[in-house]
Amino acid sequence: MNRRVFSQLMAFGAGLFSVPLALMGQNQSDGGDTGDDESDDTSLPGLPWKKPPVTVEDFIPLAQAKLPKATFDYVTTGSEDEVTLRENVAAFRRIKVLPPLLHGVQDADLSTTVLGQRIELPVLIAPVAALRMYHPDGALAVARAAQKAGTIFVPSTSAYNSVEEIAAAATGPKWFQLYAPRDRDVARRLVRRAEQSGYKAIVVTVDLGERKDADLRNEFRPPREFLLKHLRDVGHTQITGKESDKELLAFNANAWDVSLSWDFFKWLRGVTKLPIVLKGVLTVSAAEQAVELGMDAIIVSNHGGRRIDGMPASIDVLPDIALAVGDRTEVLLDSGIRRGGDVLRAIALGAKAVLIGRPHAWALAAGGEAGVTRVLEILRDELATVMVASGCATVADIDGSIFTGERSDSV
Repeated sequence: MNRRVFSQLMAFGAGLFSVPLALMGQNQSDGGDTGDDESDDTSLPGLPWKKPPVTVEDFIPLAQAKLPKATFDYVTTGSEDEVTLRENVAAFRRIKVLPPLLHGVQDADLSTTVLGQRIELPVLIAPVAALRMYHPDGALAVARAAQKAGTIFVPSTSAYNSVEEIAAAATGPKWFQLYAPRDRDVARRLVRRAEQSGYKAIVVTVDLGERKDADLRNEFRPPREFLLKHLRDVGHTQITGKESDKELLAFNANAWDVSLSWDFFKWLRGVTKLPIVLKGVLTVSAAEQAVELGMDAIIVSNHGGRRIDGMPASIDVLPDIALAVGDRTEVLLDSGIRRGGDVLRAIALGAKAVLIGRPHAWALAAGGEAGVTRVLEILRDELATVMVASGCATVADIDGSIFTGERSDSV
């Protein structure tokens, strides 16, 4: 966070002066939106809103207003009764902090490294399917926003842009999330294309299978032209476009390997020299096996509550997993991140960094590249604030002392 802006916010918190209108991006009237009065428009440059969002959840109604109901429900809802979806967020709220005081920290350096890559904040962009359904620029816009923020973008195999298109959109670091085609020749070529396009790691999502009530009620389907392009982009060149909708959907349903075993990772290690990241770890035993197979990183994740309902919140299982693997592999976390304080908690409990899924998808729907840029700015500023308040000058300083109120260097 800019030192001057942060100092102004802290002074405002101490009651020293009012927040400048340009800083807050809104007027001080408590009467709400005054309609078409141009003097009331204090939006920040480059953003498509009169009053820019100030929290991640501010993007939800904006996305809902932009998207068809079936598409909004697809990205927003969880599986079955949505117990896990709710728990992912609620679990963070139950984790209380008691930060150390009087540590003289004025600025926070949010940079860190993940798999040897320096990034400017410990928030990566998680793979989310169907990004082109939320905004015409889809993954291309997200790639540009991630580069601007200095972080890593992990596009999904199912983003509806090819690996090459996404790579060409921005030069920032990217990992490729692989949904494994059943055809191993197609899978091999896809991984090699990612390598040749400059991706820095392969992320394999292992918690597969999805049943969401809203999608069934809405009869959610991707547009035919998107699905057709997607299958051909992956490498299924036998798809001609002459197939009926029924034939195309049937082909897609059978194209993916949903019964991955640990042997798959042995095969993948023989195909690529890129670091391999296993996404979907929720138990110590799975984490241990990932280490034994030489995984370069694991992502503690329940897929945002989109898979088996009733699984534990990712943050609840993180401490045991991080303790078990130690420094033998890097540990990341996704599912439930809504605040910069959530990022702080996850790192303090053992994560190297976190990934955000729905937040960037909502932001993309609400405002394209500018929306994703804004949501990352919000998380950056929130994290910087709680780091300073916790006496953490760097990401490496974030540890369990935020839960005890005592640092080892306390007088």
